[in-house]
Amino acid sequence: MMDTVDNQLLSVLAEQLQGQLYYDDLMLKLYATDASAYRELPLAVAIPENKEDLFTLVKFADQHQVPLIPRTAGTSLAGQVVGKGIIVDVSKKFTDILSVDTENQRVTVQPGVIRDVLNMHLKASQLYFGPETSTANRAMIGGMVGNNSCGSNSVVYGSTREQLIEVKAILADGSDVTFSALNREEFEKKCQLKTLEGALYHGMDAMLSDKANQEEIRKEFPKPSIPRRNTGYAIDMLLDTAPYTFGKDDFNFCKLIAGSEGTLALIYEITLQCAPLPPTEQALVALHFNSVDEALKGNLVALKHDVLASELMDQFILECTANSKMYAPYRFFVQGEPGAILAVDISRDTKEEVQQVYEAMVADFKEAGLGYHFPLIEGADCGKVWSLRKAGLGLLSNMPGDAKPAPVIEDTAVDVEDLPAFIRDFNVTLDKYGLSCVHYAHAGSGELHLRPILNLKTKEGNEMFRTIATEIAHLVKKYNGSLSGEHGDGRLRGEFIPLMIGQKNYALLKEVKRMWDPKGIFNPNKIVDTPKMNESLRFEPGQETPEIETLLDFSSTHGVVRAAENCNGTGICLKSHASGGTMCPSYMATREEKHSTRGRANILREVLNNNTNANRFDSEELKEVLDLCLSCKGCKSECPSNVDIGKLKAEFLQNYYDVHGAPLRSRMIANIHKSNHLASKVSSLFNFMVDNSVTSSIVKATAGIAPQRSIPKVHKVTLRDWFNKRPKQRTPAIHGQVYFFCDEFTNYNDTNIGQTAIKLLEALGYEVLMVEHAPSGRAYLSKGFLRKGKAFAEKNINIFSKLVNDKTPLVGLEPSAILSFRDEYIDLTRGTMRKQAEQLAKNVFMIDEFIDQLMEAGKVDKSRFTKESKKVKLHGHCQQKAVASLVPSKRILSFPSNYTVESIPSGCCGMAGSFGYEKEHYELSMQIGELVLFPTVRKQPEEVLISATGTSCRHQIKDGTDRHAKHPVEILYEALD
Repeated sequence: MMDTVDNQLLSVLAEQLQGQLYYDDLMLKLYATDASAYRELPLAVAIPENKEDLFTLVKFADQHQVPLIPRTAGTSLAGQVVGKGIIVDVSKKFTDILSVDTENQRVTVQPGVIRDVLNMHLKASQLYFGPETSTANRAMIGGMVGNNSCGSNSVVYGSTREQLIEVKAILADGSDVTFSALNREEFEKKCQLKTLEGALYHGMDAMLSDKANQEEIRKEFPKPSIPRRNTGYAIDMLLDTAPYTFGKDDFNFCKLIAGSEGTLALIYEITLQCAPLPPTEQALVALHFNSVDEALKGNLVALKHDVLASELMDQFILECTANSKMYAPYRFFVQGEPGAILAVDISRDTKEEVQQVYEAMVADFKEAGLGYHFPLIEGADCGKVWSLRKAGLGLLSNMPGDAKPAPVIEDTAVDVEDLPAFIRDFNVTLDKYGLSCVHYAHAGSGELHLRPILNLKTKEGNEMFRTIATEIAHLVKKYNGSLSGEHGDGRLRGEFIPLMIGQKNYALLKEVKRMWDPKGIFNPNKIVDTPKMNESLRFEPGQETPEIETLLDFSSTHGVVRAAENCNGTGICLKSHASGGTMCPSYMATREEKHSTRGRANILREVLNNNTNANRFDSEELKEVLDLCLSCKGCKSECPSNVDIGKLKAEFLQNYYDVHGAPLRSRMIANIHKSNHLASKVSSLFNFMVDNSVTSSIVKATAGIAPQRSIPKVHKVTLRDWFNKRPKQRTPAIHGQVYFFCDEFTNYNDTNIGQTAIKLLEALGYEVLMVEHAPSGRAYLSKGFLRKGKAFAEKNINIFSKLVNDKTPLVGLEPSAILSFRDEYIDLTRGTMRKQAEQLAKNVFMIDEFIDQLMEAGKVDKSRFTKESKKVKLHGHCQQKAVASLVPSKRILSFPSNYTVESIPSGCCGMAGSFGYEKEHYELSMQIGELVLFPTVRKQPEEVLISATGTSCRHQIKDGTDRHAKHPVEILYEALD
């Protein structure tokens, strides 16, 4: 009946919901994919407000036989949340932690609670929810239940199924049920109920009491010794309960619900078993091996030492991380060129215990003749290693070109003792087809994530996708393993379940689905009755990739289309602000998919591949999804796939202007250097006009600036005029010369900070030089006027290439301006000019970086600074964090002996250049500030210094908290004794 559901009927449903229902093309495209290889447009997308909306949706689905597809973070790898029905996205509203039972160590949550956020909440109660996916900073409990997720520490904590105590759900007939453990008497009473719930208990009892069924299940399902067995519905787990197996746990339908992928019921409340907090002394051993095979043999040695995790990274993963701006520094422990590394968690309650385990383990490895380097890593450094391991999936998709490591056979689980032999057979199979593969993840649990490199855009690649899946399914069956260990069957592996468990057991699974969901309204065609696994992929076989000429250089990704396609959907951009990082500020505030990096990349992929306009960027859909991108560049460094939406937005804007013309306000902002130049001629009059409530309101209304905003004033003298007219330097230049980049913001607005910076450099023994040069072009670049920005870039490259070298570098104050030399200037140039830009960039520094280098080289004496105690709270500029680092700023502020510096764990401040000034963006800008930055600043006593490197950041802090933030050079200069 779904074919008869039209927009008119959907509009009736929308009126019945307290939440939102969308069925426009943009939203359907946004939800057409997850983190798998699949793509299918849904019928609609529901964002339910409350439980009542869920009942309304189930009633509608039952009446019209429309599928409901429950979804949380949408990071499934087997196509679980891709389908033609109504996507029910509970990630935005079902996010409450309802209760914590400290006595029984349990917690009750709604399905949209993020796993890591849950553990932050539980920490005060000394509790911990164990299962940890690599996506734990955005994976939600509902999805973890649906997929029966586990992760690196499943050696200790098992999977979500083992921790699932109770669920409250809506059945297919609209009835409200609670599933929990039942003793024999309670179970029999349930079987007598004359309801759908009663029929489920009665039907399962009849199925599992049948001796022939029992024999077939025990014979064909994966080995019980494999903890990660997640093939089909877990009727083998239900069989292993008290009614059917003596001495086992009480019957609990939660065992079946876990791993059912939303195909049996719609869950709205979940109770989990928690554990005590992990050991306090975090430690791991990074075992280096010459090959994957040697590492898997070593894995068996490591597991003898009661480890919490044993995670593999092969040479491909390590090579990917070496080229990642964010993750390369996390490779500090890597020695030589290992074929594989096992990260083995040996955390304990005391350092002495850690040392004992470490020494015993290393002795065993040396005796076995396995491994060549065994560094012990402790404390906060452990987090860097785990981040490196978790980044693997996203980094793998960063390979240039159309051939990518494909998610097809990456969830196989076998008995850990069988793992070395299984992987040898696995690689022989791949060799037969001339394929190479990436090996990583959960060696300690008998599961490696194995991804062969395939080009799914070609007919041959599509066929190989199916061929290799079939071959490996047979291999897994040979070892009596599980084709799905933690990522679920979905539509990727459902086709092979009859092979894995036999036709008779598969018939039982189909009967389970029929009992629970007779009309097929809950996420159909997953697990059972799935279509062919190589249908409905993101790319049609034989699909051509459009080659689009661009102003910015996308050659590293083989073009702008592939730059967008690098997003594989794993969704690190969906993390909460509580997890830290910058990406993605607009999503953190709105929690809407279209404002995530993933959402924008999805629409870019859709439009650039399918737009029939002469200019493929000519798209209102792109304009809509990119509108709230702050161009903060958080994704440039934090996205493992390096999907730089800020760069893509700039390219879009220039192309969109080419077709439609540029708005007046965009032109005004882009030409801010000209406006400020004129204003500086009549600075007193200008400052009066923007400061006076009457005249400033007129100015703001004319320019489209939010009325609540204060407008930056211009200084009474420009920095360049001050520099040219001031007396000659008196301090001897004992360390040489440095060029100062007089950017357009420092020159006109932050003149006093520029003066302080120059005085500080001179006090530290440098002669400061300033030459005539073009503005940085930052405003042009951020507003998408790439051709004009390119002209400025080329002028500045020509000027400074002749002057700047490793002995006489170029330094600048405003991060967004000076870092253009290391980012957009390179992307805007080609040929000889690009080589000049790349060479110049090596000697261009933020002033924080430059001073830090002086201090590290011992050229600055601590005795020159005050002994007074001060505390500083530091907020970092987004582009500084993306292109450079916040570390130098923190280090120079810590240089005075008694200064303590703490970084505010904020992402983007929300201002982002002109974004926060614009009237339609003001509210969101302030919401972003309120996530972390504003509350942290407000809590600080007056004596605590607030510091921010960016001019827009300092302005945002002033508008949002009424606190004055200083640039680090101001604080450092004031600290000179």
